[in-house]
Amino acid sequence: MTSQQIRQQFLDFFQSKGHLIVPSAPIVLKDDPTLMFNNSGMAQFKEFFLGNGTPKSKRVADTQKCLRVSGKHNDLEEVGIDTYHHTMFEMLGNWSFGDYFKKEAIHWAWELLTEVYKIDKDILYVTVFEGSKEENVPFDQEAYDIWKSLISEDRILLGNKKDNFWEMGDQGPCGPCSEIHVDIRSAEEKAKQPGRELVNSDHPHVVEIWNNVFMEFNRKADGSLEKLPAQHVDTGMGFERLCMVLQGVQSNYDTDVFGPLIQKIEAVTHKKYTKDNASEDEEKTNIAIRVIADHVRAVAFAIADGQLPSNTAAGYVIRRILRRAIRYGFTFLNTKEAFIYKLVETLAEQMGTAFPEIRKQQKLVENVIREEENSFLRTLDQGLQLLDNVIDETQGEVVSGVKAFELFDTFGFPKDLTGLILKEKGMSYDEEAFDKAMYEQKMRSRAASEVSKDDWQVLVDGNVETFVGYDLLVNEVKITRYRVVDSKKDGRIYQLVLDHTPFYPEGGGQVGDKGILTNGSEVIPIIDTKKENNLILHFTQKLPEDLGATFIAQVDRDLREHTASNHSATHLLHQALRSVLGTHVEQKGSLVSPNYLRFDFSHFAKVTDEELKKVEDFVNEKIQEHLPLVERRNIPFQQAIEEGAMALFGEKYGDSVRAIKFGDSVELCGGIHVQNTAEIWHFKIVSEGAVAAGIRRIEAITSDAVKVYFAAQEKTLAEIKTVLKNPQDSIKAVLSLQDENAKLKKQVEALLKDKAKALKGELASEFQLINGVNFLAKQVDLTAEGAKDLAYELGNIDNNLFVVLATANEDKPLLTVYISKELVAEKSLNAGQVVRELGKYIQGGGGGQPFFATAGGKDVLGIPEALEKAIEFVK
Repeated sequence: MTSQQIRQQFLDFFQSKGHLIVPSAPIVLKDDPTLMFNNSGMAQFKEFFLGNGTPKSKRVADTQKCLRVSGKHNDLEEVGIDTYHHTMFEMLGNWSFGDYFKKEAIHWAWELLTEVYKIDKDILYVTVFEGSKEENVPFDQEAYDIWKSLISEDRILLGNKKDNFWEMGDQGPCGPCSEIHVDIRSAEEKAKQPGRELVNSDHPHVVEIWNNVFMEFNRKADGSLEKLPAQHVDTGMGFERLCMVLQGVQSNYDTDVFGPLIQKIEAVTHKKYTKDNASEDEEKTNIAIRVIADHVRAVAFAIADGQLPSNTAAGYVIRRILRRAIRYGFTFLNTKEAFIYKLVETLAEQMGTAFPEIRKQQKLVENVIREEENSFLRTLDQGLQLLDNVIDETQGEVVSGVKAFELFDTFGFPKDLTGLILKEKGMSYDEEAFDKAMYEQKMRSRAASEVSKDDWQVLVDGNVETFVGYDLLVNEVKITRYRVVDSKKDGRIYQLVLDHTPFYPEGGGQVGDKGILTNGSEVIPIIDTKKENNLILHFTQKLPEDLGATFIAQVDRDLREHTASNHSATHLLHQALRSVLGTHVEQKGSLVSPNYLRFDFSHFAKVTDEELKKVEDFVNEKIQEHLPLVERRNIPFQQAIEEGAMALFGEKYGDSVRAIKFGDSVELCGGIHVQNTAEIWHFKIVSEGAVAAGIRRIEAITSDAVKVYFAAQEKTLAEIKTVLKNPQDSIKAVLSLQDENAKLKKQVEALLKDKAKALKGELASEFQLINGVNFLAKQVDLTAEGAKDLAYELGNIDNNLFVVLATANEDKPLLTVYISKELVAEKSLNAGQVVRELGKYIQGGGGGQPFFATAGGKDVLGIPEALEKAIEFVK
């Protein structure tokens, strides 16, 4: 069977068992503060397990895109080294929310594997939880007895808490699990050692393919367990491993999931993937190809779901994954130009049917990856130069581990590449010092982000929490639950949940509401509002004295109205961009705050001033038309789409959605909006620029912010007029000033050139002959350009010169080093190295070519010492 057939058979099987088939959630989680990425099949169903929401069906099945780069068996640096762990993978899953339990889950798993997929029962092993005295959880006798009716007892193994007790996190739903493992070793290998001895031992051919989790407990903050009110089933089967078993191969990478990608890599790089009996060098090539084939999937799907590579949070993870793939290609496949983006077409052909977003976003994904590749390849070139400098400065054969870490941490230069280059030069780096620096950085980062959460203290039982903020800014509320959260960053914060809250939680780019809770004379400021697992959390720095009282919840009206103005303007901006630039424009991110709006969109060229003016005019015309808000709540998702509403790629929508309409602009949106576009008053773009390849960003303001902007512009213009002595035509006066300035600059340049020529004659007599080299080190009263001219003028005198000139304009020191090309070759002198060393004395640095280089700095008082030290290079 092909992988597509294997996937479809799984879904068809569980549909026949009464399961609703749901689509994969986006791989990127935008509105979940507890997770960056969907790292398991159950992530999109967390609210149901926690009892904070009601699923549309008690039985659900799907295939979920997952991304893991840390945790058990998923350290990024290990992916590709073996043949069965991945960053991005598919998790086939079936779910029961308070419906069936162990018996059905186990029987159906066995039926699918052995009767539908026809896997030989003799290669399967199962595990059940052995129990834990520490947790006061008994041996899972029920699961054991069910398995005993299906498989011989010698194939049922007992697993400890680490392997057979699954937890959603440090707190939350958890329970014993029963895994199914497969042994695909050859008959000869099986004769040497029983498969049961290799289960959960990281053997590449004895692997877990399916895990059935029986959620029975809730893990509390103090570590104790309590029974859940309902029992759930959460299963996950590794799609790539299942394909390996059913296609009769020995590696996930030998399946048709990865085969086409590997063939494309071979064609592009002219390197061969060796499946059997690979030599040491061939295995290095194999690892590089596996890394690239795995990583391009993770990066491509993340970008398609709206996460661009960046230097922070989830974007940094995606950039790190891509850079690892680039460096493996650079080091082991000898790829010095961008090539990974060329694999996206193959990936889209492979997976576009199951996941249409990769096909729809193919061009954008290719452009972003290509730009990232080119950028990092330039960084690698810089890193190579920096590593050369470190080598030059190193006494002996061992480079400082701290220096190697600086290259890695600051410039992204990979440590394995550092090690490889040093090895070629008969050198190495201090790995212990490198690891120590890495560990210390991780500890600093972990300490800064450490968060501890107490258990929820429930004051009102039942799911009574609702949002009323579309209609009300003030409302009577009761606190239904609260918890204490301590973090290094924010200190102690209290999170409150209200029964009928008017506070809008952060989401969809819009910031959360602020405001107050009042009870008589007591006022509790609400400093932020967020959503987690379907609960709206209100952040405060103190608890009310009487938690059971009835409070008045009051949203900050001013902040809300300015936010609404910016959010509605964002919708009009989206419509304007599609009208002016073309319908290829799609929203790729946004921020809606009371102060301004930020809008990221797909477009492959700079937006011209003329186009920006058209966009601005378009939005302001809609504002002047006084378009009323047409809002439709709780309509079926498919109906909204059929009626023309725009849904955004990478967003997760429920079955029922809210559609927002201003004139012809119709979008699915849960945010806060004005009742009429007239409330926006005016729309003004303040900046436009690139975020990534194919992604542009506009920042804009509305309402009172525009009034402040225009007032500031008017004030600036008045000040300019005053400076220009109040001319009748200000523009004409500025142009005249510019023209006069240009003429004066030319005169100054001519004078400086004459001064440099004059100095040339004076300085020619000041050269010292040292070790056969004509040497001069002197401070001169010239500009940087004048010092350069003088250096070259002196160079015309003789081909045996070593010149160091210092200048200090506006207290900014600059060193200029000129060395005759003949000396560079003959005496191995290098102006770039010289200027870097001398630059330390002026608290600066620089570089250049072997015969000419400059260094700027901060300390003019260091110039005399720098000039004094220069002589040592020729001595």
